[in-house]
Amino acid sequence: MQLEAKDIGFRYGNGPWLFQGVNLTLEPGEIVGITGPSGCGKTTFCRILAGFETPVEGTVTFNSDPLPKKGYHPVQLIFQHPEKAINPRWKMHKILNEGWKPNKEVLELLGIDREWLERWPNELSGGELQRFCVARALGPNTRFLIADEMTTMLDAITQAQIWHAVNEIAKKRKMGIVVVTHESKLMQRLCQRVIDFNDFS
Repeated sequence: MQLEAKDIGFRYGNGPWLFQGVNLTLEPGEIVGITGPSGCGKTTFCRILAGFETPVEGTVTFNSDPLPKKGYHPVQLIFQHPEKAINPRWKMHKILNEGWKPNKEVLELLGIDREWLERWPNELSGGELQRFCVARALGPNTRFLIADEMTTMLDAITQAQIWHAVNEIAKKRKMGIVVVTHESKLMQRLCQRVIDFNDFS
């Protein structure tokens, strides 16, 4: 089982290429970092990997097949800004159960307080909201996780707690992870290898 992006290129309309010739093969249990300056296309590439965006060139496959269009997606994307990924009209228990019903272990590892389940999104901090986004993405059928600057906006303690939880769950499930971050120490600690988007612009 693997997630493979082959010869991926993207641009808007007839404009200049944002990137071209990006190749990535992600195996179960592998953690790969993506680095590069702002505006080089890292987030767009993440959206392509998760099926939110269609590349102009190249293909993305899961287990040698095209990414599925229906059902629970095996590639889950966690955005940098959790408030943009959450319906403000839903209470947190409905948001959490949107894709699957998280088990007790996931909630405890992520430090999600049961009391928060009855709150509205605007009653929680950014760090608390991001914990819910991570929990929602860690469904039983998730095989690959795309973390696009998912803890950049959070304080150091919250960052460490969330990454500890994600690491624990990923190891148990042999889940592959793509990490996008500007934090070199985090990249060095987590990733087996790093892709530099400066090479594709």
